[in-house]
Amino acid sequence: MSINANQIKELRNKSGAGMLDCKKALEENNSNIEAAVAWLRKKGLASAGKKAGRDTSEGVIATYIDGNNATIIELSSETDFVGKNDKFLSLADKVVKSAHQFEGNDTNQFLASGKHESTPINELIAEHISIIGENIILKKIGKIGVNKGKIIPYLHNKLSDSIGKIGVIVALEGEVNDEIEEFGRQLAMHIAASKPMALNVENLDQNVVEKEKNILREQALESGKPANVVEKMIEGRIRKFLEEIVLLEQPFVIDGKTKIKKVIEELKSSNNCDFNVVGYLRYEIGE
Repeated sequence: MSINANQIKELRNKSGAGMLDCKKALEENNSNIEAAVAWLRKKGLASAGKKAGRDTSEGVIATYIDGNNATIIELSSETDFVGKNDKFLSLADKVVKSAHQFEGNDTNQFLASGKHESTPINELIAEHISIIGENIILKKIGKIGVNKGKIIPYLHNKLSDSIGKIGVIVALEGEVNDEIEEFGRQLAMHIAASKPMALNVENLDQNVVEKEKNILREQALESGKPANVVEKMIEGRIRKFLEEIVLLEQPFVIDGKTKIKKVIEELKSSNNCDFNVVGYLRYEIGE
């Protein structure tokens, strides 16, 4: 007996199970929808839809590096216990590799049309929801690459070689020897700890700067100081603010005082080579 798309759709709506499981259930039950729902429930595959709305604040960050290009994802679960489950970790690995092959980093587009081998990603996740028993959500995808250089990863609270609770990818463009690669690893650890908002001042959202200036101005004016003094106070405090949130302006954690942009210039000079930090991605569960 042939199974048509409308029957599969109806069964999916009733059960929340994956498309392939619905097709199999209909084949096993002579296209009887109610019998197919019961079959899926017995197999533990009919509960994904009911779990779809539950909160997900745990999970993992997964990374994949292929030469000069890298992908990072946040895959969330309801509990930390499931976030460390082997099936969940295997799913994260499959999803990040599939996302790497997918053009672009739009999560909705990837869920709608991305595939792992021949299985649609949304179906793969739905099947794991049914098997594992918790809601699972792919929250975001990030990609970064270089033309000539090195991609440096770092994972905090590692669960495998490519999965952890905090993930950082640093992109170094140019000539990268062993010393500079080691700097890249240290920088990735620095980013994990310091949570910069932007690579440099030019890339920083200027609305953030203006908001901070307005707060500082109100605070300074309350002191009764003259306007010209207030502006100088704001200028000094903004410099301090930028040192806290802009990566290249931050003091490097290795010595706690030298700005990262100066460390880069010193490395260029001592190694007689040209390289730059052209980007980074930092993902942490729940942020």
